Amino acid sequence: LVVTQLDVEPGECIKVKGKIQSDAKGFAVNVGKDSNTLMLHFNPRFDCHGDVNTIVCNSKEDGIWGEEDRKTDFPFQHGDKIEMCISFDETEATVKLPEAEFKFPNRLGMGKIEYLAVEGDFKVKAIKFS
Repeated sequence: LVVTQLDVEPGECIKVKGKIQSDAKGFAVNVGKDSNTLMLHFNPRFDCHGDVNTIVCNSKEDGIWGEEDRKTDFPFQHGDKIEMCISFDETEATVKLPEAEFKFPNRLGMGKIEYLAVEGDFKVKAIKFS
């Protein structure tokens, strides 16, 4: 799922609601300017790329990945229905879940989100902007 031409301002929330597949290896939610310029790559990995139950966060500038930031707090389960709220300000992006919150620096200093992509073993049910 890819959504372009967004105009999400600092403080606004992108709500992504959906279901993690029962055999999920991992999924990713990307927000930024486009696929080559990402403020946040939020990538929960059940078992892929050599990671088990790890969340990898990163940014991408001009198609080049930054340094990975690994989080060992892993609130996801196979088959879970989840709702996450992604918001940002000039210093950081925040992913809020009912039972956890993750922060990642806004390394590129982006002032708005124009692009959203959800990929991997996750079925999107709804996206809401508020």
